[in-house]
Amino acid sequence: MGCGSESLKARGRPSGAVPPILRLLRIGNVGVSFAGTLVGGLAAAGSGLPLSFSFWGAVVVAALSTACVTSAGNVLNDVLDVETDRINHPDRPLVRGEVSVAGARRLAVGLFIVGGLFIVPIAVTYPLVAPIFLVAVGSLVGYELRWKARGLLGNALVALLTGLVFLYGGAAAGAPLLVVPLVGMAFLATLAREITKDIEDMAGDVGRRTLPMVRGVRFASGSARVSIGAAIALSFTPLLWFVSLDSVAGIMYLALVLAADAIFVVSVAYLPSRLHWEQTVSKGAMAVALLAFLAVAFR
Repeated sequence: MGCGSESLKARGRPSGAVPPILRLLRIGNVGVSFAGTLVGGLAAAGSGLPLSFSFWGAVVVAALSTACVTSAGNVLNDVLDVETDRINHPDRPLVRGEVSVAGARRLAVGLFIVGGLFIVPIAVTYPLVAPIFLVAVGSLVGYELRWKARGLLGNALVALLTGLVFLYGGAAAGAPLLVVPLVGMAFLATLAREITKDIEDMAGDVGRRTLPMVRGVRFASGSARVSIGAAIALSFTPLLWFVSLDSVAGIMYLALVLAADAIFVVSVAYLPSRLHWEQTVSKGAMAVALLAFLAVAFR
């Protein structure tokens, strides 16, 4: 199923240029979550690149908070998944002994605390950021400690956390309602990717009731395709609501979202084969979608 010994060996060779602590944090994912919060704020503001110090102060602080929580979640995931990662992800720093498990636990707790402290100043002006933060942390910890083994529910929680990144930025900008379509698209695209990951990781998912293990690979592949189809349908919502197709922003958004939609189709076209490649394509589609979301800021 695309998870043979040769591919595992290839995945077991981490880049020597990336320090273990940054691989533990999964710094690439952290950067995406930071950027997602900024994009959510800019899309909510809808005034291009505003120069207001209050805007940038609130949104950047929210993005730093997101980065801390994302990092903490990644570290907690590795702490709790050391044994399964010996099969699925042998390149992870804890598996290789490059970082101690005890040290990783302390790091996760510290990052959660710092992430909460970051939002204290902006929660006074934009109080919605506080409940979003609490829901995100609660969902993340609950996922890792209990719901990760529950298959589709766990997938949905990860997808929710991805969508909340944009809502968090929108709340910090004072207009969270306008980014709801973006939240929905992010949720559905991430849900499809999480299902695909579960298909790829079936060999090492001992004790988990993932969708492909419970309902079969064919059903899981179909579910991923349905989720992508729903995301594509939702991607036209901004053009029907608050972005005019007659504007430069509308044209930019349409061009970018059509490109993202096409790449998303490719990301599920070959399921259940070429699983690792499909995930890579999905990441590319998400990057293009992020640019489409950014175009909304120039409406």
